[in-house]
Amino acid sequence: MSDLSTDTFPRLLAGLATTRPDGVAMQEKLYGIWQPLTWSEYAQRVHATAHGLASLGVDRGQVIAVLGDNRPEWLIAELAAQSIGAAVVGIYPTSIGEELHHILATSRARVVVAEDQEQVDKLLRLLAEAAPDAAPLHIERIVYYDPHGLEQYTDPVLMEFTDLEAMGLERAIELPHWLDAQVEEGHADDIAIICTTSGTTSKPKLAELSHRNLLAMAEHLTSIDPVSTKDRYVSFLPFAWIGEQMLAVACGLSHGLTISFPEDASTQRSDMREIGPDLMFSPPRIWESMLSEVQVRIDESDWFKRRVFGWGYGVGDKVAEMRVSGRKPGPLLALTHKVADAVATRPVRDQLGLARIQRCYTGGAPLGPDVFRFFHAIGVNLKQIYGQTEICGIAVLHRDDDVPFNTVGTPIPGTELRIDEGGEVLLRSASVFRGYHRQPEETAKVVDAEGWLSTGDAGYLDDAGHLVIIDRAKDVLTAPDGTRYSSAFIENKLKFSPYVEEAVVFAPSDDTREGMTALIIIDPATVGAWAEHERLSYTTFTDLAAKPEVQELVAEEATRANEDLPEGIRVERFVLLHKQLDPDDDEITRTRKVRRSVIADRYGDIIAALGRGDERVSVRSRVSYQDGSSIDRELELNIFDLSTYTVPPGRGRRPVWSGRR
Repeated sequence: MSDLSTDTFPRLLAGLATTRPDGVAMQEKLYGIWQPLTWSEYAQRVHATAHGLASLGVDRGQVIAVLGDNRPEWLIAELAAQSIGAAVVGIYPTSIGEELHHILATSRARVVVAEDQEQVDKLLRLLAEAAPDAAPLHIERIVYYDPHGLEQYTDPVLMEFTDLEAMGLERAIELPHWLDAQVEEGHADDIAIICTTSGTTSKPKLAELSHRNLLAMAEHLTSIDPVSTKDRYVSFLPFAWIGEQMLAVACGLSHGLTISFPEDASTQRSDMREIGPDLMFSPPRIWESMLSEVQVRIDESDWFKRRVFGWGYGVGDKVAEMRVSGRKPGPLLALTHKVADAVATRPVRDQLGLARIQRCYTGGAPLGPDVFRFFHAIGVNLKQIYGQTEICGIAVLHRDDDVPFNTVGTPIPGTELRIDEGGEVLLRSASVFRGYHRQPEETAKVVDAEGWLSTGDAGYLDDAGHLVIIDRAKDVLTAPDGTRYSSAFIENKLKFSPYVEEAVVFAPSDDTREGMTALIIIDPATVGAWAEHERLSYTTFTDLAAKPEVQELVAEEATRANEDLPEGIRVERFVLLHKQLDPDDDEITRTRKVRRSVIADRYGDIIAALGRGDERVSVRSRVSYQDGSSIDRELELNIFDLSTYTVPPGRGRRPVWSGRR
């Protein structure tokens, strides 16, 4: 356990390198083989990199940026910067253009550690094309750690990571005790990491998190859910996200976790199955994607497998319903559950890479109760985390055997929670951030003089003391019949369908007809698989979404979702959008949160047509081709009216394990 008053990440690393020098700190899969890095080797590479950064002029109090996918070099650069008193701002590898410029300009990063040619090209283009009136960039050096494709680049700003380490080793020989003194000078209240906020309403802010903030969070989390040195963790979500910093770095260094990096996004699932992680933290989109995968596989299996899984799921659901409320199944049910697990649900967990999982978390956005129920029924101990970047990602958590699916749990130790007069959730703990980087006026808006953090979320405590989050305070609405509701609640009901990737729900306005409406984005993988089974040909996403058969498919799913909703907030009309929502278009954040204001502005004509009760609406869409050319096309989207629709006989409500055949 760390000492919150003095410990920093570099000190924890030094301790692990001393006490467990030959233990595996991290491993990366390359060319099908796991390449381990011990704690002593990890510390040595951090030592060399820290000296290398100092050679480039990085000094205490400055910021370096890291841009790329998860690799050992990401963490080595982070710990190296912290060792010399600097901080790291993590940037999502998908960030481009104005967003990338904003983060680099605000942080004033002089050194950027980039993964590969793709990231290097983005940075060089940014430096070459920066507008004269834009905020200045301070980049002096770009250090890349995957040299593939960069062999012929001659720009003097570029440097390979191995050369940085070699330069650092030479400096370390000349100054053998310098780095030890720098680490000793480090303070628990120094900035450890700067994480970008979601930026759902504006450009992302840069939240400063200290070593004390993060280690306090790790201590309080692991006091509820203990972590041991034997636990395995697979790191595949960006380190720029607070969730990955929370478990992989803060909990990892506090308890000596072994971190594994998949070889590639395409091998992620098989690599995870091979490792068999003990704990996992992912945003809702990962769990929703897993559920869709299971639903599609069951859909495509024969009747016998569907029956077996259906029986096993039913038994698991009964046991889960008892366990999440603290009750134990009787001897007969317990025995039946063991058999059901062996033949039905454990094989599904194994396919998902969750065979050894002890506990896993979801956070960053609400996850529908139906999705929660599914995972508990197949034996996955999935729990909700509630928090935000400004409080190190976690403040409230479900406890084992106390997981009401419509709540987010109770405060973790060291966290105070209260609901103000307007219904907003306020939090206070040692993990509340230092403030927004170079934005003290914005910090003052969210943290008061007594240290209370305004979350911007509306919620309440139920009779058992569990926190129930309704939605963002500004997004809580009232239906014409007086029902208070959250758009996210309705959207999660729609997204429980394996065929729906995203949904954005809109309330009726004064100048429209009554009734909820929705923009629905189909999941191209699951709908594509369904179309193939139905022998339905298509060319592009736009073509697939426009098929009447696909609209009928989604109408069935939306009708089933409506059955679980109060009558006053049921979706009456929807349109299948002709494109997926894209973070590069500012429609969703990098963590897949919908930017409602952007959607409302960009698709205003469609939303207005939905509200008026039109049968169709025309939109202009730009199609880009691989040769760089593009054309504008006029598209006509059909609006589906659910108020006059009935599901065909024999295709009514179905459990998640049953097929459509």
